[in-house]
Amino acid sequence: MRPHRPLVTAAALVVLAACGGGVHGTPGGSGVRDPYFPKAGNGGYDVTHYGLKLAYDPGGHHLTGTTTIRARAAQDLSAFNLDLRGLRVERVTVDGRTARWHRAGQELTVRPPHELAADRAFGVTVHYSGAPETITDPDGSVEGWLRTADGAVALGEPTGSMAWFPGNHHPRDKATYDIAVTVPAGLQAVSNGEPTGETTERGRTTFTWRAAEPMASYLATVAIGHYRITRSTGGDGTVVYTAVDPDQAEASRAVLARFPEIMRWAEDTFGPYPFSAAGAVVDRPYDAGYALETQTRPFFPGAPELDTLVHELAHQWFGDSVTPRTWRDMWLNEGFATYAEWLWQEDHGGDTAQETFDAVYSGDHFDTDEDAEAVWAFPPARPPGAAHLSDAPVYWRGAMVLHKIRQTVGDAVFRAIVRGWADAHRHGTADTDDFTAYVEKQAPDKDFARVWADWLYGEGRPERP
Repeated sequence: MRPHRPLVTAAALVVLAACGGGVHGTPGGSGVRDPYFPKAGNGGYDVTHYGLKLAYDPGGHHLTGTTTIRARAAQDLSAFNLDLRGLRVERVTVDGRTARWHRAGQELTVRPPHELAADRAFGVTVHYSGAPETITDPDGSVEGWLRTADGAVALGEPTGSMAWFPGNHHPRDKATYDIAVTVPAGLQAVSNGEPTGETTERGRTTFTWRAAEPMASYLATVAIGHYRITRSTGGDGTVVYTAVDPDQAEASRAVLARFPEIMRWAEDTFGPYPFSAAGAVVDRPYDAGYALETQTRPFFPGAPELDTLVHELAHQWFGDSVTPRTWRDMWLNEGFATYAEWLWQEDHGGDTAQETFDAVYSGDHFDTDEDAEAVWAFPPARPPGAAHLSDAPVYWRGAMVLHKIRQTVGDAVFRAIVRGWADAHRHGTADTDDFTAYVEKQAPDKDFARVWADWLYGEGRPERP
């Protein structure tokens, strides 16, 4: 007969804890409660660095990966979660010791062999493999690991990065990266940051990259295929690395030749370039249905139009360096990048920003009445759901908010606000409240009540003053 074991009550546990014994950590959250993607990201820790070692076989569509994460516990942790979609997990270690784990949807829950005290630095390594997934967004676009004619491209906005490496996949947790990609010899693998090595052995080539400045995981990329590579160094020492599919080389030549000019203009307009590397990846049309501001090396499906190149380079300041704290703050990315297009046109003999604003307001800027009306579907700071994060109001009305600020404060103060905002949150995150508070602080004698109420948060098309 077993001896009787009395139950330990909750009150007794409190006493034990108060006495310094029996203290246990709790699991980190399985999401950060983002208003549009509540299961994205994880609570309880902060990632400081990702080390990704990937090997991809395009013919068999097979990815083998080892991801090593350096992180710091934000609480006493008995377990923590990583986001990973698909792929087969083979082994997990924490601080070099085998850890228990289990899967449920996109959640990989790791239970370390020892509890992790708050503020403790720790490392977790995940070994995995399989056929990486393509993810369909709520708006119908695709991301994740996309197969291309001669390889693949990994695109992550908003949640696609979890299709190819485990991590804390929410914009608020930024980290540095080392990325190594092994592919069959003859192919190239391009990623973020600066190239740090290239070695070939037994018919396979490994390319290594380092992103030394903090990066949100949705901005990480890998592009695998045949590319014509151009390398140069900017006047400030920035490494410029451009990879163009040979089929797009001629069509891209003229617009990419303006890359240095656009960078000089952007630095004059937005402040010093925030990264040590720059460049672009130009793949074939239809490899993806959109361009994306992947950090230091934006991706283009086919030769970009000049305005698109300006837009994606502006994102290096607004979206990449200053990253939205939640996906609700997407207009801070797209409004600034769209307004950058207006400013470029204004500074290069095209329509002024006021003329563009007027054309958007009247609907004359658009080819159809449907497109013209779409601008007023909802306030830019309050998209009605995840399916609408890339809709017209986020871009066009976001840019209009910035123009109304410019009208309110004048050109000189507006220029200072744009440059100061990029500097104040360099390599960090920010939300809409941070931005409105910053603007009001820079122009305390101005009244922004109508700008915020009518243009940023208001329903429908505001009346012109």
